[in-house]
Formats: sequence, C-alpha cells, structure tokens
Amino acid sequence: MRLTEAIERFIPDGSVVALGTCLEAAIPFAAGHEIIRQHRRDLTLVGPVSDILFDQLVGAGCVRRISAAWVGNMSAGLAHCVRRAVEEGIPAPVEIRDHSTFSIGLALLAAGLGAPFIPTRTLMGSDLPLENPDLIESTNPLNELGEPILLVRALQPDVLILHVQRADVDGHAHYWGPLGVTREAVLAARRIIITAEEIVPRETLLRDPNRIVAPAHKVAAVVHLPGGAHPSPLYGYYDRDHAFFEEYHARTRTVEGFEAWLREWVLDTPDRNAYLRRLGEARWQALQAARPQA
Repeated sequence: MRLTEAIERFIPDGSVVALGTCLEAAIPFAAGHEIIRQHRRDLTLVGPVSDILFDQLVGAGCVRRISAAWVGNMSAGLAHCVRRAVEEGIPAPVEIRDHSTFSIGLALLAAGLGAPFIPTRTLMGSDLPLENPDLIESTNPLNELGEPILLVRALQPDVLILHVQRADVDGHAHYWGPLGVTREAVLAARRIIITAEEIVPRETLLRDPNRIVAPAHKVAAVVHLPGGAHPSPLYGYYDRDHAFFEEYHARTRTVEGFEAWLREWVLDTPDRNAYLRRLGEARWQALQAARPQA
C-alpha cells in the first residue's frame, strides 16, 4: 500500500496515534510527514520519546494532546514548537499529560490486557500525579494498613505506526534494536501501520520468528519506505543524523523559521524519495556506511 493511502484510510482527524515506541531509534518520520501533508487535526500523540517528530506535528497544527515521557530534541535540547504551543497556544494549544517511560508502558500494557488500569508504586511522591488525570492516587485494597498506591489508566492507541527493517505484504515484520515500549504498544493498539526498509518473502521472516515484532492480524497496512526513519537511526541500515537535529533546532527557534523548514522538508517534498534526494546522496551514503551493526 502507498503511504498516502495508509494515512488517508487509517488516521482520521481525532485519532490517538502511537509513534516512536522504540525510543531514540526507528522513529517513523516519513509517516509523520505524510500526516502533516494531509493536514490531520486534533490528534492525540502517544509515545515515550519521539524526538523532533512530535515537535513537527505540533508546529504543523496537527495535535490536541500529548501523552509522553519526554518531548524534545535529543541532539540539541528543547522542542521549540511544543514550547510555543504550551506557553503561547501557537499555532494551537496542546494539552500535555506527563508520564515516565515506565508509566506509559504500564498504560499501554493495561490496554493490551483489557484492564482499566494497572496499580503500581512508581511515581509515588512525584508531581506527575498532580498534573496528569491518568495517574490516580488510591489505596491498596489488599493491605490492611491503607498502603497508598498509584493507578495508571489504560491508554489504547487507535493506530500504532512502526518503522522496521523488513516486512512481507501480509504484515509479518522483523525489527531489531531497542524496543522501548513497542511490545506493550503492539498489544494495545487497535491497528498497526508498518513502514519498512525492505519487503521480503514471507519465508525469510518466518525462518527467524523471534524477530517478528507484532501480530500480523493487527497490521492494517504495509508500506515499502526506504529511509523512512531518517534522521533517527535504524539498526543495521543507517546511523543517527546528528547534524540534521542540530540544523532543525537552529532553524525552528522562531515561527517563521519553522514554517520555512516545514515547507522545505515536508510540504514541498512530496514523498520520501524526494526527501532523500534533497538530503543528498553523499550524506545519505555516509549515514549508511556508519550504520549500527545488526
């Protein structure tokens, strides 16, 4: 399936979308850019750490709420668009529901289990339960001394987008590298969009079943998308493009700077092939030569 069709069919306005569940690696930037080009609105973004992809979606006006452990720019610091949205409502107000990486994993796990919440002792004594209505302080009913406990509300994404090394057309997919909360997310999500560096025969994947990352019956779309995670790294394929993150940080300090960046890299760049041509063959080859080993 083409990426344009996958986003058009499975991510309507108002969707709850999980992205970047593998932490720093394999962030589905190409899919996020297509969401921006299709002008989606009122999305809720879910993820432990999605680096500058969340910032780009917020700056483009696609987002109403974020449930995440951290939003920023790992190579350079803060996320300018998210800061403007939270502090000034530019381009639109965004609600932030702060989690830790562990608690957002618990929220996804609860949804995957079909439970309304998961009790835990994590975050007790922190400020997060005071600000996030999905973290509810309660009392352990199994403890006669009235032990305090925290309930983490289940969080079910409508769609999880995963970028992987290889997949087949039936939805079997291999991913290797840091998993983050991906195991929890694939069980929690109602459906999954897979974007993949390579499309391979089913037999190639089934010969190595331990690397299959998600149940194929939950996969709604498989998209062949080489370079789909750049500028984040993908193990065995390409390294992190630190310079790209630093350039983004410098150019997006102002609204005008972000709008110029967005036109150049997303709105006036129709697909991933055009994006890689803009990046340049020498730069792209250098990132692949320095790729982390599988």
